[in-house]
Order: sequence, then C-alpha cells, then structure tokens
Amino acid sequence: MDRKTVYFVLLDDFADWEAAFLAPALRTGVMPGREGRYEVKYAAPGGRTVHSLGGLTVTPDCDTTTLPDDCAALVLVGGMSWRKPEAEPVAGTVREALSRGLTVGAICNAVSFLAAHGLLNDRRHTGNTLAMLREWGGEHYTGEALYEERQAVRDGLLVTANGTGYLEFTRECLAALEADTPEAIAASYAFNKEGLCKA
Repeated sequence: MDRKTVYFVLLDDFADWEAAFLAPALRTGVMPGREGRYEVKYAAPGGRTVHSLGGLTVTPDCDTTTLPDDCAALVLVGGMSWRKPEAEPVAGTVREALSRGLTVGAICNAVSFLAAHGLLNDRRHTGNTLAMLREWGGEHYTGEALYEERQAVRDGLLVTANGTGYLEFTRECLAALEADTPEAIAASYAFNKEGLCKA
C-alpha cells in the first residue's frame, strides 16, 4: 500500500529541534517496533538548500509552490525567517492545504506567520505569545478570543504550538494524522517527556 506523505516546510535559519521528534515518528513509528504510516519529505521556497540554526544543511525534496497529490499534511517548522519575503508564497500553499482538508501544523514563528495572513481567526490556537500574534498579525489577526495559553493546541486538522512545545506539537500532529493508536501516541509522548515507558 502506498503511503501518503507529510511535507515539512523549512526556511533558512529553521529551528532544528522543532521537527526532530515528529518526522521520525511519522516515518518509522511512534515507538520502537511500531510501523510508520507516512513518508516524510522536505520543501523549501524555490527548492533551494537551507540551513538550520544549528548549522545543518538541508537539500529539500521539492519547492513550496504546489501540494502533490500524495500530500497528507503540511508542517511549517519555526525559525528566524518567517517574516522575510521568501516565506510569503507559503501562505498560498497553506490555504490550499486547508481547502483540501489536509492537516496543517505550525510551530513557533510559523504560527505568527499564519496570524499575519489571517489564517487563525476562526480556529482555536496558541503561539509564542498572544502579544506576538497581535504584533505580526496586525489588522489581519482577529482571533484573540480563540487564543489559548498552552504548549500546543489542536483544532480539527490545524495544530499550533509555541517554540518550546515541540513534544506537545508532535503528539497533537500524530493524533490529527491518526499516525497510531491514541494509547501508543500517549506512550510515546510520556517516554520522550519523562523518560518513562509503562508496559
């Protein structure tokens, strides 16, 4: 059976750690011995090579202008370039994903990018801070009443998280994608958060 693909969007100066738990869990399973249910690919504007904050060099699989037919989800990895012109075309890709009923995840400054494009106004969400969402969003952000002060929030197929909520982000994205049973996803979260795994 062909597996659907989750596309991770990376910009220059992306935050290495924000996708570090989610991508392998999708591809190889949420816990050792469990099977992954998705392929993982990386996209960047123009298909150009990007570099992480930690100095990792990534040559993406594709650009961000179109969503392939096999796309199951779009994950926007945070970092320091979401206010730069190179990020702007990604807004159209996010709108396409949402219109197709695909899961969309955004973490850290990528959530603020969504606010700046009016994409959080009718969905429960979180972010680095409400003040930052207001600053980035300006008149385009009217979703203050739907903001929640939490590490990660899932509203249907939209998952948002602050920059320190990468484990909660992973958990909520896995749940949105039904990447495994709720029990396995919960066990994976507990293992990574606390170093404990109950039989």
